[in-house]
Amino acid sequence: MYAITGITGRVGGAAARALLSDGQSIRAVVRDPAKAQEWADLGAEIAVADARDIDAMTIALHGVEGAFLMIPPYFAPAPGFPEARAILTALREALAAAGTPKIVTLSSVGAHRSTGLGLITQSHLLEEILGELPISQAHIRAAWFLENTAWDIEPARSSGIFSSYLHPLDRAIPMVATADIGQTIAATLPQTWTGRRILELEGPRPYAPTNIAAALAALVGRPVQAVEVPREQWAANFEAQGTAPDKTAPRIEMLDGFNSGWITFEGDGAEHIVGSVTMEEALRG
Repeated sequence: MYAITGITGRVGGAAARALLSDGQSIRAVVRDPAKAQEWADLGAEIAVADARDIDAMTIALHGVEGAFLMIPPYFAPAPGFPEARAILTALREALAAAGTPKIVTLSSVGAHRSTGLGLITQSHLLEEILGELPISQAHIRAAWFLENTAWDIEPARSSGIFSSYLHPLDRAIPMVATADIGQTIAATLPQTWTGRRILELEGPRPYAPTNIAAALAALVGRPVQAVEVPREQWAANFEAQGTAPDKTAPRIEMLDGFNSGWITFEGDGAEHIVGSVTMEEALRG
């Protein structure tokens, strides 16, 4: 049996479904009991636990062959990332108390770096804090999520414009679908290994903003033009979306990292995996 956190989200849900389809048993770790019924109906064992509750997480992680772990995405974290640190510290203590023998985690491209990551610093902290445990670990460093583009479907349909924070418009970067991440988690958890593994995961091809605009055009049935959002407008745009003025910096630093080429795969010593889901398939879904 494998414990799965984040199961009510895209990645955890994809991993859980892939494991179930392979005949594996899972324990769905949910914070809200109201969201457990779907997984109980699919045959999953249910554990109710908040990631910051060491005692509840210890129970949720006890007696399993392995666990998939991720932390909730904090897009406007406080300085120093206290939210992620609190969860990761609790997970480390719960794993140690539960005696969980191996874990697979959702990390990110660029997580090998310690600076200049912005929001991805949280993935660096995940690998660092959970890495203190003497158990088998596999950290999946996923590329930019293809599903991030879902937010751009309606603007593309209504205006024919894809507003891109990725610059320049013709520079392609690795991207991957959450379905491919889920499949990789499900394939990795049953494996046997010792020590620490890094799995770099991308989709079948990289995408530039111009490629994304073309995929959106095919989806919405009209021409779509990619347009750079000037960097000097980023903070105001994020504030208009609801981010506090003092919390826009991590998102801006992350985008700067992608645009400068600083946020990349590590390469050396990592396993490299290529998924199968294209941008067009991810957006259709």
